[in-house]
Amino acid sequence: MNAPSHLRVADADREQLIDELREHMIDGRLTPAEFEERLESAYRATTHADIEALKADLPISPSSVRRALSKRKARLRRRLVQETGGSMGVSALCVGIWLATGASADFWPAWVIGFTMLPVVRDGWRLLGPASDVEVVEARMRARRERELAAIRAHGRRRGRYRRLPR
Repeated sequence: MNAPSHLRVADADREQLIDELREHMIDGRLTPAEFEERLESAYRATTHADIEALKADLPISPSSVRRALSKRKARLRRRLVQETGGSMGVSALCVGIWLATGASADFWPAWVIGFTMLPVVRDGWRLLGPASDVEVVEARMRARRERELAAIRAHGRRRGRYRRLPR
């Protein structure tokens, strides 16, 4: 669990733990008596450390793996929607410029639309398509974000924002 162990738990965290313990009992890792004992302790748990102690000797349950994957996919979908909005904004601006200049023969904004939407469509297919690959999408988004941050830092240095003040 990513939460610090000293933080208090919510009822939803306790219910999630109880579902995991029930799975382990069904799989035969816990006896009904052990399950009842851990169930009582789960309802008394106040911190994440208490919850972690109750499942320390058990393997990770398939439901917790599915839940973690679902949370990762939801986070990546939100980031993908944000990137789509940025791409669509740039594309709309280019179409507006094309229309304002008289909508000449060539629809040159198609190049901008294709260039800006290609990563979004590719990652959307990887994330939402039939063979979902969360790790690849996450790595690509992280790499794009790092490139953006590096460009921002480089731009700031050129403008003198990060220079030392004179003494």
